[in-house]
Amino acid sequence: MSRNVTVEATVMKLDNAQFERILTKEVIQLREIFRKYKHELRIVGGAVRDLLRDVEPRDIDFATTANVYEMKNIFYKESIYMINLKGEKHGTVTVHINNKNFEITTLRIKKRLEDATDPSMWQADASKRDLTVNAMFLDFNGSLYDYFNGYNDLLEKRVVFVDDAFSRITEDYLRILRYFRFYGSLTELPFKYDESTLKIIKAYAAGLSVISELILEMIECDIPQYCGLIEKANVEEFKRACSAVKGKSNLNPISLAVALLNNVMEAIKMHERLKLTSFERDLSLFIIQERDKVDKAYIGLKDYQEIYLKRHVKREFIEELLKYSNKEDLFLAFKDWDGKLNEPEE
Repeated sequence: MSRNVTVEATVMKLDNAQFERILTKEVIQLREIFRKYKHELRIVGGAVRDLLRDVEPRDIDFATTANVYEMKNIFYKESIYMINLKGEKHGTVTVHINNKNFEITTLRIKKRLEDATDPSMWQADASKRDLTVNAMFLDFNGSLYDYFNGYNDLLEKRVVFVDDAFSRITEDYLRILRYFRFYGSLTELPFKYDESTLKIIKAYAAGLSVISELILEMIECDIPQYCGLIEKANVEEFKRACSAVKGKSNLNPISLAVALLNNVMEAIKMHERLKLTSFERDLSLFIIQERDKVDKAYIGLKDYQEIYLKRHVKREFIEELLKYSNKEDLFLAFKDWDGKLNEPEE
């Protein structure tokens, strides 16, 4: 199911009790700062959704007509501390006020309009968001702006993609996971998914094979420790392994998981928590024990052949180590090898 944009936003007013709960002194300070510099600021996303469900918002995010350069200048002038500058490439500036963080993102529009009050700017931004329930804005008069009928979807406990599911999913395949996440938290009818949406998800689920992006997002959200991985992941080794196989032979997913680990004990703990198969367990232990020997103890094809012949290691494990280590030529040579060492000529 998808929802096309309406000609005009549905606008409704929140009652004072609903709205005033989020007007903390920090939020009011941000409101006044943006008013001072003549940029519009609205609350967006989860905080709006929570207020409409009568849930206390944990975080408050904003959207604004100011671009990143303008926001940075404003906050420098107002002596507001900025953190997490890596979000700037996505148009987001994070500020720290009274031990609270607030993310403020410039509107997602193709070009800046001269009239910063033009409502089409907000409509264009809403059309780029993932789900209708996440595409609503709340201004500081308590007015709710809803371009895709998200409020009714929220009341009816429906999870619907903005505009069309195909466009939203192919823009970012991680939205498949977000769809199921929100379905689990907002709906009351398990497994009663919209068939047209599921059809598109099934057709493009392979997009999630970009597992490196997925896991890095999980690390950013401190998720790995809660799903069988570890708290302090080896991010640099993981990025190296992902880069090594990009566009080449695919790694077994367990090998990429092992790239996050630092030592054998962590591999053992991962097995205990995830209940790996014996093949996955043995492969993970082999990779983490042998990866540091590549280009040191193991250099040429004969070294890998001897691992197989003398140590009776599965060929699949050695092939996996070669792929993991970005040894494409050695991998192909080992894969074509007949399993016998060539005898030296007399």
